[in-house]
Amino acid sequence: MLQARQLLELIDHLIQAEHIYLMGKKFKKSVLWLRRDLRLQDNMAAAKASKESDSVQVVFCFDQNIISKLKKEDKRITFIHGALEELNNEINKLGGELVILYGDPKTEIINFFSEGKFDALYFNEDYEPYALRRDNHIKKSLGQKAFSFTDQVIFHPATVRKKDGTPYKVFTPFKNAWLEVLETDRTVLDIKKISSSHWLGKSENFKFSEKNWFKTLEFQKQDLPIATGRKAALEILKSFKKRVRTYEETRNFLEVNSTSGLSPYIRHGLVGIREIIKGTMSDNQFLSSTFLSELIWREFYQMILFSFPQVEKASFKPQYDKINWHNGKKELEAWKTGMTGFPIVDAAMRCLNETGLMPNRLRMVTASFLCKTLLVDWRKGERYFAEKLLDFDLASNSGGWQWSSSSGCDSQPYFRIFNPTAQSERYDPEGKFIKKWCPELAPLSKKDVHEPYKVGPLILESMGVTYPEPVVSYKSNRIKALNMYKEAVK
Repeated sequence: MLQARQLLELIDHLIQAEHIYLMGKKFKKSVLWLRRDLRLQDNMAAAKASKESDSVQVVFCFDQNIISKLKKEDKRITFIHGALEELNNEINKLGGELVILYGDPKTEIINFFSEGKFDALYFNEDYEPYALRRDNHIKKSLGQKAFSFTDQVIFHPATVRKKDGTPYKVFTPFKNAWLEVLETDRTVLDIKKISSSHWLGKSENFKFSEKNWFKTLEFQKQDLPIATGRKAALEILKSFKKRVRTYEETRNFLEVNSTSGLSPYIRHGLVGIREIIKGTMSDNQFLSSTFLSELIWREFYQMILFSFPQVEKASFKPQYDKINWHNGKKELEAWKTGMTGFPIVDAAMRCLNETGLMPNRLRMVTASFLCKTLLVDWRKGERYFAEKLLDFDLASNSGGWQWSSSSGCDSQPYFRIFNPTAQSERYDPEGKFIKKWCPELAPLSKKDVHEPYKVGPLILESMGVTYPEPVVSYKSNRIKALNMYKEAVK
């Protein structure tokens, strides 16, 4: 059955969803608080606020509790700033103003709401443990004036459950149940539209354009590998639809434009999840069941984090927290910097460090390599990805790392250990991805580029190739990993 906390949250969610309609209420002045949904269209809270309020002030708060933990060169701040800049221009053209706050939202949002004498606060739900604590505090402070909505997922995490009310722990049954619920009511995919352009409020204080936000936040503006903003997100979605039918066959290959490229835009809410599903359909049919499955995996991990919040820091399978990780500092540093002597791993990590991006195939390869070849605790890798990924999402990142390390729900068996060379030869057969990010290996043939050390140091030297030897032996460490896991789970 549902835990007490989750049951109370679900009841609260249902009460809020129906409250306005039962009361037939209309507000004069409301606040729309944007967080990980930096758009007006296909935004549930925005649609509700525009329909039920005479005037709505759009607000974003840079959360000091989160920002204080980031490094000053974090690319996400630049990405978010660009998205807010575009959003502010859109709101200005519609006659409104985007308000920016900075500090602890529990203080800043409540103070802004109270001082402005607003009647209602609208926002979309976030299911991370910190976000739930923050939002519950604000709801308690504002009482019946705060309204939250399901938006970043199709179904609230407590909606798709087993018949006995307990959460699924295996993906395929969850997926089947998710699809069954969807088929009972396809209207959940309807795009949520704002009622008109006349609902936007205009504040004379806290304007986005008033400050140099990089200076205020003490962050350094970074070069980004992709365009930011909603316009870019919609263009990428439009482009992806043209090739979504081949997604299943091409998504793992590294030398072609094979992935959707949408993940950073999904994470920061520049495009709605309904828009993405609708945008990859034709005649009401899904163009790629594989791509849809990836979106359902995302919802599965959101459900797991909501139902089992301990996975933020601990293994879903408690026995896997007993693993005696070797945790070599030299090995971890080599992995982080892309200097392990395994080309596909090094290329992937260098790509991550420079761009903040990494295809899912390489996330699995690098994660498996760190845990099961370098014998380093998955949490160290999860934290590093959290620092670097433009699309970092706690639920998906924790879920992915626990899947690769075999410590999560419905994860791969511990004896499945990716061979980096085999992965490289299969998904980067020409070595183009490797040579792009490890240019020192450019002189090598497409055969030798996957295992440079086999060429021999003298020949490599004669070719002018300077590249580290493997930091560990894959074969011997594979045996160590198997023994390490067996000992923990016996």
